[in-house]
Amino acid sequence: MSKGAIIVGAGPVGLMLAGELRLGGVDVTVFEKLPAPSGESRGVGFTRRAAEVFEQRGLLARFGDVEWAQGHFGGVRIDFSQLEDNHFSVRGIPQFHTEEILCAWLDELDVDVRRSHEVLGFRETEDGVVVEYQGPDGHGELSAQYLVGCDGARSLVRRLAGIDFPGWEPTRGMYMADLVGADVRRRPIGERVPGGMVMSFNLQNGVDRIVIHNEALRPPEDKSSLTFSVIADAWEEMTGERLHDAEVRWISSFTDTTRQAAEYRQGRVFLAGDATHIHMPAGAQGMSVGVQDAANLGWKLAAAVNGWAPEGLLDTYHSERHPVGQQLMRNTRAQTKLYLSGEEMEPLRAVMQELVADPDVARHLAGQVSGLDIRYEMGEGSHPRLGLRLRPDLPLKLADGSPSSVSELLRSARGVLIITSAATNAAELRETAAPWASRVDVVTGDFSDEETARPDAPHAVLVRPDGYIAWAAPDEAALKPALQRWFGAA
Repeated sequence: MSKGAIIVGAGPVGLMLAGELRLGGVDVTVFEKLPAPSGESRGVGFTRRAAEVFEQRGLLARFGDVEWAQGHFGGVRIDFSQLEDNHFSVRGIPQFHTEEILCAWLDELDVDVRRSHEVLGFRETEDGVVVEYQGPDGHGELSAQYLVGCDGARSLVRRLAGIDFPGWEPTRGMYMADLVGADVRRRPIGERVPGGMVMSFNLQNGVDRIVIHNEALRPPEDKSSLTFSVIADAWEEMTGERLHDAEVRWISSFTDTTRQAAEYRQGRVFLAGDATHIHMPAGAQGMSVGVQDAANLGWKLAAAVNGWAPEGLLDTYHSERHPVGQQLMRNTRAQTKLYLSGEEMEPLRAVMQELVADPDVARHLAGQVSGLDIRYEMGEGSHPRLGLRLRPDLPLKLADGSPSSVSELLRSARGVLIITSAATNAAELRETAAPWASRVDVVTGDFSDEETARPDAPHAVLVRPDGYIAWAAPDEAALKPALQRWFGAA
């Protein structure tokens, strides 16, 4: 029996994409070669936009009380409190905890996740993809309409699809260790010391993470040869603090290798997450951008599987997300240079510190790090909000007087047309949208007084399932072409 989609990789991106597809009514299977989650956590948080993506699906509350973190750009602190929008990221959430929450969500959605299933290859057919795998019961094949590689930096799917992965070779590296009961002094955004940089913060429940950039050391090509004594020696040399007797939970290393897939789509094969972009970790952007990849691709792929995707919709995944990946490569490389270079970079750091005191500069850099500066090309229209995300935490009072919010309206991963009392042609808008009732919900209600008072507040707004504004009024552009462009024929 053919599936709607097969996803390779059960990391945060693959799990998020599986949930998005299931909400869209797609029969999806996830293949993961590991028998169980590794429990390791390269990422320990996520950006503001990733938090909003989770909120749109009702997942953010499952993380409990989170720590909202002040931001920086390459170690240069940015005062987020001076900005109108909320750019604060989430800190202290280990990646394995994010995976636990997403796995529980997929259990509720009855998604088929097959662990201990290693994908060996695939072949495209006229109407789909056949995936070859090795599982606990032996060799097998499974067919689907589409295949998505969320299988990391060394993606087998990317390699077999023949997609190039150009970029920059490593020039420097970092060491990482998670220690139990070490009581290390906090250095949450890093501290430059003679010989490099050190960072330390509490991960959870008495576990401290230390990160080291030592100019004299290069991470080994084979991580299995790395020992904690090397890390502890470097830490003591750079800080004077001895950690050799600490209980070690996990050690790792990474470099500033930076690469991006030349294509995010090749026929019926797609890539997302680390399979499309790798870089030096900076502000939890890697996983966060991958989660946004999943939110962008999920509803579009579901539309194709369900047979109503307009022509060219699947191509917009590459055209929208590839530029975001390019910007990610640029800003992480810039941050690496600024953050990890030696004393010769101090004059530039001082200039940057002066610049970020300007709210416009701070907003620009914060938007890159948080993901809130993303604007997609939506076609006709000149409304200032067109192509930006609609904040999911915006409260709404519905026409019947009941309270709601943008995030609640997006729970089901469908399009939403919100018509406020300021719209002078509300009846006409409802009539126009009626033929798309199976794909777009029409809601009448008003935003808060604070939001309504903004000069760019929309009177009506069409929101895609990923939370981005596809049409807004008042504007000279008509609603119907936007519905056709993003939600297919009536």
